[in-house]
Amino acid sequence: MLNFIAWIVIGGLAGWVASKIMKTDASMGLVLNIIVGIVGALIGGWVVNMLLGADPEIFSIGGFVTAVLGSVILLGIVRLFSGRRSNA
Repeated sequence: MLNFIAWIVIGGLAGWVASKIMKTDASMGLVLNIIVGIVGALIGGWVVNMLLGADPEIFSIGGFVTAVLGSVILLGIVRLFSGRRSNA
């Protein structure tokens, strides 16, 4: 149960940081930040594994950075297919 809560907290933080980077924070809420962060962690882990052959530990600084990287990739893909552009 504690791992599940940690995944939600870390996923929410990673999704929030990624939404700040991608300037989509105004259109995202807490639940969407958590979903983006968790899916982003999976994407980031896959990318890091493919590039470095390493499996990042999610409960570490490197794992958090990997989750943010994956979340940014996810938000970029969503932006690409939705046709939305930021005003900045």
